Amino acid sequence: MLKWQVVAQLLVIPILTMAASGIKLESGDGKCLLDAGTVPPADLARYDHYRIYNVQFDNQEQIELFQKLEEQSDSLTFIGHAREIGQKLSILVAAHRVADFADLLKTYKLKYRVLTYNFQEKIDRNMREVLPESIDATKYDWQHFFHLKTIYGWMDAMAKQHPNLLTVLDMGNSTQGHTIKGLKLSSNPENKAIFIESGIHAREWIAPATATYIINELLTSQDAGVQGLAKNYNWIIFPCVNPDGYKYTFEHDRMWRKNRQLFGTCRGVDLNRNYPDHWNSTGSSSDPTRYDFAGPSAGSEQETQCLLQFIRSNVQKEQIKTYIALHSYSQMLMFPYGYTKERVSNYDDLQEFGKKAAAAIKAESGRDYVSGSLYETIYPSSGGSMDWAHAEAGIPIAYTFELRGPPDSQDLFILPAVEIQPTASEAFTAIRTIVEAAAEKGYYN
Repeated sequence: MLKWQVVAQLLVIPILTMAASGIKLESGDGKCLLDAGTVPPADLARYDHYRIYNVQFDNQEQIELFQKLEEQSDSLTFIGHAREIGQKLSILVAAHRVADFADLLKTYKLKYRVLTYNFQEKIDRNMREVLPESIDATKYDWQHFFHLKTIYGWMDAMAKQHPNLLTVLDMGNSTQGHTIKGLKLSSNPENKAIFIESGIHAREWIAPATATYIINELLTSQDAGVQGLAKNYNWIIFPCVNPDGYKYTFEHDRMWRKNRQLFGTCRGVDLNRNYPDHWNSTGSSSDPTRYDFAGPSAGSEQETQCLLQFIRSNVQKEQIKTYIALHSYSQMLMFPYGYTKERVSNYDDLQEFGKKAAAAIKAESGRDYVSGSLYETIYPSSGGSMDWAHAEAGIPIAYTFELRGPPDSQDLFILPAVEIQPTASEAFTAIRTIVEAAAEKGYYN
């Protein structure tokens, strides 16, 4: 047998074996080389047997250890950063790192709890709560989660049902060409306006769900107080200001956070670190592989530029006096600043309004929300939309809401659908309380 025949035979045997096993071979350009008649699995990130640990730092050595660990490992997803003694921090640990991580906790005597032993189970449950993309807009509700296309379809349908009140807004296109769509509810062009953005972090599905709930309440509620809010203020609401990322969480990776801009071998900018207000000065990263990558420059991203331009063009014309950014999780009502302990000029008012809103939530549902400046309440961060809206655009009432669950949530960002309605109701109660309290102090005069 000739030498080339031997080589050919050695190549053919494994190929035939793989074909018999139902394996498809692909070339570098993704084209199938050998089709055994099988359907390839979807390109889905999986988190089988990933664990969520909630650890507590009792000394500086432990803090420094975990700061190094976050920098060195891409198998650990930190929900925040190790900063101070007494802090509790949740960390999602890949299955193949569980043994090493457990040994580290034992060696350095860290206190901890395991919140979840198999994170994929939560994702699987969550995906079963998503209705099909093609569902009719009349079937839209707040007991399920919905694809971007479905949300936009519902918004269009609502605008057709309420042509005298609603206007569909187009903020512009995302990095991958998706429309950033919003709704304006207005019964009087002279009203002061309240601006709400949500979905800037793709995996926080409860935020767009809450935004659409608020739109629906303003249109359909029989409560006289809510009807007054709809009549006396104009509402500009964009449920998903990161449409590319949101779409990606449904189709590929439920835990994706950033946009989908390409940087060589990785993708994504944390859009809530990309705004031109003390950009990349604290609580963000210059590394494109990190979840809090601030981008190559301030305001670099298409989605950021769309929102900047919209606010700059409309803050005076629409008389925008309130800016609300919806996020999850941790149950917090936060106001500027995120980058410094320095207090805004109306700190006392914002603190008062936030505490009133937290008390209103407590009275409604029994849930505990904390209020304070972002820097004091959650962790230092820069380049956020709220800080920019307050400091640069001059919007006096500015808040970032971290919705359910609690800081030690077992679900992280995978909130069950049964929580949508009560969570959204809490958020709307908080917004209503803040607006009413601010009105009493003349902010909308």
